[in-house]
Amino acid sequence: MSESFRAVVRTSWGYDELRPLQAEAMQAVVAGRDSLVVMPTGGGKSLCFQAPALCMPGVAVVVSPLISLMKDQVDALVDRRIAAALINSTLSADERRRVADDLRAGRVKLLYLSPERLVTEAMLHFLEQLEVSFFAIDEAHCISQWGHDFRPEYRGLRVLKERFPHLAVHAYTATATEQVRGDIVRELCLAEPEVLVGSFDRPNLIYRVAQRVDEFRQIRAVIDRHRDESGIVYCIRRADVDELCAKLNAAGYSAAPYHAGMEETARHASQEAFADERVKIVVATVAFGMGIDKSNVRYVIHAAAPKSLEHYQQESGRAGRDGLEAECCLFYSAGDFVTWRKLQQDLPAEALEASLTLLGGIERFCSAVDCRHRAIMAYFGQQAPANNCGACDTCLGDVEFVPEALVLAQKILSCVARLHENFGADYVGKVLAGSRDARILQLGHDKLSTYGLLAEHDRRHIRGWIEQLVAQQHLRKAGEYHVVQLTDSGWEVLRGNQTPQLLKPATAPRRQARVALDSWEGVDRELFEELRALRRRKAAERGLPPFVVFSDVTLRDLARRRPTTAEQMLAVHGVGQAKCDQYGEEFIAAIAAFCQRSGAATNCDAAHDDPPQAVRSPGAGKRQAFELFAQQHSIEQVCRTLGRAPSTVIGYLVDFIEHEQLDDPSAWLDRELFARIRSAAMSLETDRLKPLYEALHGSATYEQIRLAVAALRASDALQAQRPAMRTEQD
Repeated sequence: MSESFRAVVRTSWGYDELRPLQAEAMQAVVAGRDSLVVMPTGGGKSLCFQAPALCMPGVAVVVSPLISLMKDQVDALVDRRIAAALINSTLSADERRRVADDLRAGRVKLLYLSPERLVTEAMLHFLEQLEVSFFAIDEAHCISQWGHDFRPEYRGLRVLKERFPHLAVHAYTATATEQVRGDIVRELCLAEPEVLVGSFDRPNLIYRVAQRVDEFRQIRAVIDRHRDESGIVYCIRRADVDELCAKLNAAGYSAAPYHAGMEETARHASQEAFADERVKIVVATVAFGMGIDKSNVRYVIHAAAPKSLEHYQQESGRAGRDGLEAECCLFYSAGDFVTWRKLQQDLPAEALEASLTLLGGIERFCSAVDCRHRAIMAYFGQQAPANNCGACDTCLGDVEFVPEALVLAQKILSCVARLHENFGADYVGKVLAGSRDARILQLGHDKLSTYGLLAEHDRRHIRGWIEQLVAQQHLRKAGEYHVVQLTDSGWEVLRGNQTPQLLKPATAPRRQARVALDSWEGVDRELFEELRALRRRKAAERGLPPFVVFSDVTLRDLARRRPTTAEQMLAVHGVGQAKCDQYGEEFIAAIAAFCQRSGAATNCDAAHDDPPQAVRSPGAGKRQAFELFAQQHSIEQVCRTLGRAPSTVIGYLVDFIEHEQLDDPSAWLDRELFARIRSAAMSLETDRLKPLYEALHGSATYEQIRLAVAALRASDALQAQRPAMRTEQD
């Protein structure tokens, strides 16, 4: 990174280092060479054109597909004291004139426009009178008919090379197969572009996939793991959105709907309430897509399977855009794929064939039994760097394999064979379950030796095993009616020469992902919550979404370093000079007051902590602390051994208790005191520290309450109180 870029990125964004491919992408911009940049959501695409715009003369023109996305990006830039503007239908005539005057005067560095407005003759003529530095096309996959969000109006952008042949055009997208990338280059008439394709892996996302058994219970379980955090729930149909949203609100959650059947003003209200954190959950169809710039979405739930793995990558990718850990849960049933086939049956033949191929990809992903991260990367033609990602249900050991998988598989395959490979998976499952369905009786299939062989199992589980055998290519689906047939490897299983892997029905997650533990290392969680409340108040004062004020990454680093001077504040990840000038004084005061009240150390030496990256390898200090706690060393002993402050070591101990699911903290906390804290938590129906501290009248410290709450969360004690136990707003 050149010194000019380093200074701009440090001063305006508060970053000391760039993410992979960002430097190369920026260099292409300043060199005036066309480029196509494919980076995963959260990979920092916007910085690739925003930072160069500040280092080059003139104004950069950014094409953005949605008004909400433009507004979020411009708000974030202006809050960093970067001269940015937009022109769209929400502006009055006077406001548009003021923007035009600023552009003519050279007072704007980044101008955001929709593709429809940009290609009008009036706008093209206006831009020809200005000093334009380059064009940046965001969400560039919209230009391709093979992309998952094709927007015909994007095709008009080829005019840029005709009207501005001397200027570079740069295309940016998060998800693009090789076919889509080729389409983007052709449609935009890019000249020998620099093509930069990052990894499709999102290591901070924790993928979990399970059959849908009790939808509402499964969804609530995920939401309850992320109390007071923002999340998205995707459904297939509009009616499903309305029904689920109503049920969540009736159960005491804060949810808003979003789908194409709503009035535009209602959709906008839902999106604004979600961005401003007035509601925590959006329940939506795929219509809630592009333009979701909210960085601190901590979970995405698919209440049903999406229609392709591309869609799943894009939709689940709206979680964890800040790089911190986020959970992506997909609950599916075989009926989802039937629904998608029905919804797409009126497509032209070629398009239908392509859609069914894509649907087959997500169907195999759902039924697979290997690493989810590896499966996604393989789909996009990339190879995973490790065998165990430590961030999916399979690698975390959340899934259990059937002990006698060979025998179970042989029963299923034998039933398929005895049905002469003429029936679909649902029918095969009914025969194996011993169904008294009229058709089965009419055809005499209740007389087969395989009839009722799996009667002791739930029919949904049997169907899941059939799909797993399809995913492992021991069975295949053929013909218009998708009858299941044995493959060559399926016959080998029947002969006992191959053994498949079959999963037991999904259970609740047993342990936290490593990425979740690592990102909290050294962070005082109670201070983080207080800073989050302060962020909400400052955002409300300025009319901004909270994540625009400070990202969660910045809040965690503040709660890790606990700075009390402006100089120390500037060392925090994501705090540049503009942010420090605007917010530093109040956040420093809040940190100082908290540390004085709780006894936590201030101005923690960054050398004692890992660099404030979003995702890090496990810190040596935490690993050693875990080993010492496993031997039941006291907090004081661990402090002396590691040379760390008590607040840091207590944070390690909280993580250790949660990771090991310890419900007895007596090695570090007096039993009688633990019992009193437990009683207060049950009585107040809360696990928040401040209300418990006040209820105990100071007889327990914040640190002691933190340890007790961690143990209660590991037990069934607090689970029994949810969702009645809701995390209140500060």
